[in-house]
Amino acid sequence: MTDLEEHEADGQWCVLLPCSDSEFWAVPQNALAEIVTLHAVPEQPPEELQWRSESVPVLDFGRDDGSRWRERVGGSGLVAVLLGLEGEGCDYWGVAVRGEGLAVRRVAPADVQDAPDAVAEHATAAFVLGGVTYQVPDLVALQRKIAASMAVA
Repeated sequence: MTDLEEHEADGQWCVLLPCSDSEFWAVPQNALAEIVTLHAVPEQPPEELQWRSESVPVLDFGRDDGSRWRERVGGSGLVAVLLGLEGEGCDYWGVAVRGEGLAVRRVAPADVQDAPDAVAEHATAAFVLGGVTYQVPDLVALQRKIAASMAVA
């Protein structure tokens, strides 16, 4: 086994993000800038937040399915701020974290089952881990979509 094959067999550190009642993401840990806690917030996440002097657009995949964003006790909500690719129109963008299951975990190929029939429109792949189907979102396409909508606004 080569060093690369051995490294790939060990897996990759991923952030597991619950985005709605029916959609869970797995993104590489190095794509995450920060999980931001917003305090005393309304029932729905903001369309944009100010983070470290940056205006960060926020995607929300659970607005229509009734999944909870804001905690009942304390009234706080979470947004995962992701690193954008340079030259793609926005340096950072976010996704509302809804429900339970936020985690950081090393995901090894041996731990997952490929789920090609479950791939969402905005994802490049899907897999099952621990009985949950995770989407591997197309981060570049989503960033470009956000940048295009910002240019129109």
